[in-house]
Amino acid sequence: MLNEPQHPRRDDEIELFDLVHGIWRQKLWVGLVAAPILAVGVAYALMAAPVYEAKLFVEPPTQNDIAQLNFGRGGDSGLIPLTVKEVYETHLQALQSEAVRNKFFRDVYLPSLSDERRRGSRDALYSDFNRVLTVAPAKGSSTRYAVTATMHDPQQATKWVGAFNELAAQSAKRKVLESNRSDMLIKADNLQSQISSEKNSARKEREDRIAQLKEALVVARSVGLEKPPLISEPLSVQVSAAMGGSLTYMRGSKALEAEIATLEARSSDEPFINGLRPRQEKITFYREFKLDPSVIRVFEQDGEVELPDQPIKPNKPLIVMLSLVIGLGAGLLTAFFKDLWSRRRASAS
Repeated sequence: MLNEPQHPRRDDEIELFDLVHGIWRQKLWVGLVAAPILAVGVAYALMAAPVYEAKLFVEPPTQNDIAQLNFGRGGDSGLIPLTVKEVYETHLQALQSEAVRNKFFRDVYLPSLSDERRRGSRDALYSDFNRVLTVAPAKGSSTRYAVTATMHDPQQATKWVGAFNELAAQSAKRKVLESNRSDMLIKADNLQSQISSEKNSARKEREDRIAQLKEALVVARSVGLEKPPLISEPLSVQVSAAMGGSLTYMRGSKALEAEIATLEARSSDEPFINGLRPRQEKITFYREFKLDPSVIRVFEQDGEVELPDQPIKPNKPLIVMLSLVIGLGAGLLTAFFKDLWSRRRASAS
């Protein structure tokens, strides 16, 4: 019976076998190196302070939330109604403004720190604060934003997202109300300017009319015409209609004197200005109109801010797994070099 051919092992198989065998000979070093690294990882996972994340989601307000802002706008007022988008953008600007962040930093964040930490660099503390409290668009929505706080205290994180959003809302609401109030006053001032111009125009027209009547009175007196001349019925209407301009004197001196006296004694031209009273009422409305801030909302909150019960970090299973992998890798590398060094010493001797 023929012997089966024996296949010699390839060089790479021999090298792999020698490598594994060498590491096995130095297995103690694998344990000695991996154990401390794993122990450090486990200790960190157990002792690291947990960090919790609280989130508050905001969305655009409803039309009812801003309805009072549009009272007196639209129609023939000349004031363009405010939109939900415009009001909501004011709130988003406040959420991301440095003024609001700085106020919260000074009034809330700094007092929460220990005296020792407060003595540190203000710029470094502000950088830490910016990492603690963030504002960013929510995933999957172009209008929904999230105010997020990551802290060791879950209750404090929950309070802070609400307090920061409320501070921004107050700033945005104040800006919207001030802008609306400014529009109202500008509208009232414009109406008042129009009325003043029309009053001045009416006064000048009255003065011009008096001057015309006085000239006609001179003519009437010069021709001795005290009363309008008697004209036959068919022509009376035509002549009466023509008693203006150069023929005004035909009304007679007595009628002209009476009209001149009446015009000169007039104390105000307001009753003779068309549409004056409605515009005066509008001026009063725009100047005295006041909004109740409590009925205005610049955002809608999406759901309640729930108290986080699970920390987002440290991820204990992941830390332990990574420390195990790193420890084994470092141990195997140490064992490989230890075996390589031992073999070289043996061959050299």
